[in-house]
Amino acid sequence: MKDLMKMMKQVQDIQGRMQQMQEELGSLQVEGQSGGGLVKVTLNGKMEARGVKIDPSLMKPEDVEMLEDLLLAAFQDAKGKAEQALQDKMREVTGGLPLPPGLKLF
Repeated sequence: MKDLMKMMKQVQDIQGRMQQMQEELGSLQVEGQSGGGLVKVTLNGKMEARGVKIDPSLMKPEDVEMLEDLLLAAFQDAKGKAEQALQDKMREVTGGLPLPPGLKLF
């Protein structure tokens, strides 16, 4: 019974830290880039887009397809960084304990 109470306390602690982490992720900013920094995309830790910057040299009608590819690549770069930040935060919160399969925060 004592072990069960200890486990319940740990679960409550993790829940509190998870809630705090979710709030922190909303203010986390990660930037992905492509084309050597010509295109930049900023996401928050919840994978929500917060900004796009495009170097004016890419604003040519004949370069539309390249610009589209660069935007996509910058978004994927930012998304990868945000996912890594989320994993790092989760390790902090859970003390390295794995989450149940299929559990998503967002």
